[in-house]
Amino acid sequence: MVQANDPARRSLRVSCIQFEPEFGAVAANLARASDLVRAAAREGSRLVVLPELASTGYVFETPDEAAALAEPVPDGPTTRAWTALAAELGIHIVAGIAERAGDALYNSALITGPDGFVGTYRKAHLWHRENLFFRKGDLGFPVFATALGKIGIAICYDGWFPETFRQLALAGAEIVCIPTNWVPMPNQPAGEAAMANTLHRAAAHSNGIFIACADRVGVERGQPFEGQSLIIGPKGWTLAGPASREAPETVSAVIDLAEAGHKDLNEFNSVLGDRRTDLYA
Repeated sequence: MVQANDPARRSLRVSCIQFEPEFGAVAANLARASDLVRAAAREGSRLVVLPELASTGYVFETPDEAAALAEPVPDGPTTRAWTALAAELGIHIVAGIAERAGDALYNSALITGPDGFVGTYRKAHLWHRENLFFRKGDLGFPVFATALGKIGIAICYDGWFPETFRQLALAGAEIVCIPTNWVPMPNQPAGEAAMANTLHRAAAHSNGIFIACADRVGVERGQPFEGQSLIIGPKGWTLAGPASREAPETVSAVIDLAEAGHKDLNEFNSVLGDRRTDLYA
């Protein structure tokens, strides 16, 4: 156990911002989200996570509509705005964005920090009608080495695949940021907690990593969203949240990234060390 006065402690405050983007209102969404990021930074947060497609909204109806709202990364105006804000506040920001790269569109997330743009992740597993507008991600599951620590990113439906988190954990990720737009699952009982909460708690536990999920709320073009943003520790226990299902809310937790280096469950068992790679096909 790392003691409070131990120099090995690597503590930071993380915030997940849950809000309701307005479809197509990029300038208004950036302004609203920027206010919320500033508020989190005033409270001491050094890593702030925003939802999937935070600047554009989610429910595209045509490929032309998606193309009109997509931007290049890192040279588009939205990425430049997040990069300027991160530099001004001295924090790291992870935010979902519709990315245009040549003639291809991707459901992406960017990470930017005090010293400028850090990198991009493109969603590997596309959900439902996303397949009509976006290409599947082609950048793998990168882990970004930052002044805070080693940060991975996944987006929404990526979290349904254990391989996502195992790849990131094996590559050294200490925290995985999840910009997301969770929706109700088939046959979901009324009032039941989001399936995603169970999946991400299990992933944090079985990989010994922190996971920070920033969902959106509201109903967009008839599609309801689940909210319930949360931050999970490397033993799978919830550190902050789940947030409301309906209301904008920021959930925050002070975490020690050094804890992600301790994969042991007891003196005999380690969630990564016990893997039987000799038996796995």
